[in-house]
Order: sequence, then C-alpha cells, then structure tokens
Amino acid sequence: SCPTSRPPTPQAAFAHLALAFRCDVFTLRQRVQVEKRARDAAEENIQEELGQCRAALERLGPFCTDAGCKETLEQLQHSLAVLAAAVERATSAAEKLGAVHQEARMSRAAEVMVQHVENLKRHHMREHAELEEMKRLIQQNSRNRQLAETQGE
Repeated sequence: SCPTSRPPTPQAAFAHLALAFRCDVFTLRQRVQVEKRARDAAEENIQEELGQCRAALERLGPFCTDAGCKETLEQLQHSLAVLAAAVERATSAAEKLGAVHQEARMSRAAEVMVQHVENLKRHHMREHAELEEMKRLIQQNSRNRQLAETQGE
C-alpha cells in the first residue's frame, strides 16, 4: 500500500517558500529579459504578418475594377484594422492575466508566511506563560523555604 501523504506543516511550507523566493530572486532578472524578448519577438511577428496582409491588399487595389470587388477589398482592410486592434487588446489582457496569476501565487505564499508567524507567536506566548509560571513557582518555593527557616530558628 502507498503511504498517505500529509500536507506540509506551516514550518515546512514556510521553508519551501523561503527557498523558492531566494531562487526566484536569483533568476528573476534573467527570466524577465527572456520573457520580454519572447513577447517582443511575438509582437514583431504579428506586426510583420499584418504588414504583409496590408501590402497584399494594397497590391490588389488596382485589380479591383468593379464595385463588388472594391467593397470586398475595403471590408478586408477594415477587418485587418479590427484584427490589429484585437491583437493589441489581447496582448494587454494576457499581460494583465499574468500579473493577476502572479498576485494570486504571492497572496497564497503570503498567507502561508502569515500563518507560520502566527504559529510562532502562539508558541512564544505559551513558552512565555510557562516561564512566568515557573518564575512564580520558584519565588513561591523560595518564600516558603525562607519562612520555614525563620520558623525553625
């Protein structure tokens, strides 16, 4: 039978997150540059394709002699402009979505860290209370011993 896996303790989750943050910080600048280059290349490719479509439509212009052909050419040019605008909106929306996904990951990570800190605070408070109780018992024991010594004299 397979061993059941338990969710990580808050301490283990905190340690994993701390390590992940250190690794992320170490590689962040390089990853940003790689992703920027990939985005820029994709945008350049799209703009190149749109430009080629515009050029092809312009080359067709002189060959369109009847009204139906000219109307179709104008519709294609309009559709190409709409497509170019849609590409811009899609690019912007994709960047926003990526940012929101990252925010969600960071929010979960922050929640794990907050939970770990709260656990540490509770642990500290328990230990502090135990320490104060021990001090009180030691002081009381010391007073009892002093009282017994004075009564014995």
